[in-house]
Amino acid sequence: MFRSPKCGAFTAALLMSISPVLIAGPLGIGAPATAEMIAGWDIDIRPDGQGLPPGAGSVADGEGLYEAQCASCHGLFGEGAGRWPVLAGGEGTLDTAHPEKTVGSYWPYASTLWDYIHRAMPYPAPQSLTDDEVYAITAYVLYLNDIVDDDFVLNQETFQEVKMPNEPNFYIDDRPDVVNTRCMANCADPALFEIVTTINGVTPTAHFKEDSGVAANHYGNESSGAESVKVALSDAAVAGESVHAKACNVCHGAGIAGAPVTGDAGAWTDRIAQGMSTLNKHAIEGYVGKNGVMPAKGGNMALSDDEVANAVAFMVESSQ
Repeated sequence: MFRSPKCGAFTAALLMSISPVLIAGPLGIGAPATAEMIAGWDIDIRPDGQGLPPGAGSVADGEGLYEAQCASCHGLFGEGAGRWPVLAGGEGTLDTAHPEKTVGSYWPYASTLWDYIHRAMPYPAPQSLTDDEVYAITAYVLYLNDIVDDDFVLNQETFQEVKMPNEPNFYIDDRPDVVNTRCMANCADPALFEIVTTINGVTPTAHFKEDSGVAANHYGNESSGAESVKVALSDAAVAGESVHAKACNVCHGAGIAGAPVTGDAGAWTDRIAQGMSTLNKHAIEGYVGKNGVMPAKGGNMALSDDEVANAVAFMVESSQ
């Protein structure tokens, strides 16, 4: 085969003549992430404290914040309410038949506590706490578990002093990976499977409706002595009931973040007077008002506009 010794030089010259835009990246699509974009996502905290922002919070400051933001779910002393997680206690139970995994008894690093509060709490309004408030609530939860004293102030420096009781019992899992053998004969018939329940609704929210000012009969509470209100719903509202249960009831079932509670006619009167087109627009596109905030599609952008409109119809017709 004939091979020219000048082939390599020719190819290099040809590549150099191509616009650098074409060889800068795959298909020339996209753009480098800016420092601001990265900072918005780079909020994780390492066990050694790397990633903690400036700030500070004391146990004393954390007590009031905890009672206001956390106690309704986790109990005044971290004992948990309903099925919400227990945060304190459980020492000495991990090797028993009924281990109680709490921040103090199980968690290996305080960074997990700080990060979770910062990233996901409080449940109705995640990432609404300031860094100082996160420090303070973290310090108070550590105090509830007798890990720090009542005069402790948590910050970037004192974070290094926090040692979780169960840290020594965590280790790197060095067991080999195991791959299950695929069923090739006499396998179960999927058509015979029966789904008896789903995990939808396992997060308890019923306690949020306490002191909401909504009449008990709107919740079908027969023990209150009031008869339940039965409303004839339109086809759109019927279709929207399941959407409401999955995506809307967390806030509209409890009045969280100023949301009008479904079934509370007084809370809906002025809103209904605006007309369905306005209500649908606010629900689909989002709305900020003097009484609260409505994120676009309730924060669930997977919902279609029609699904959101049906859910609004259900709430309106159930609240007249």
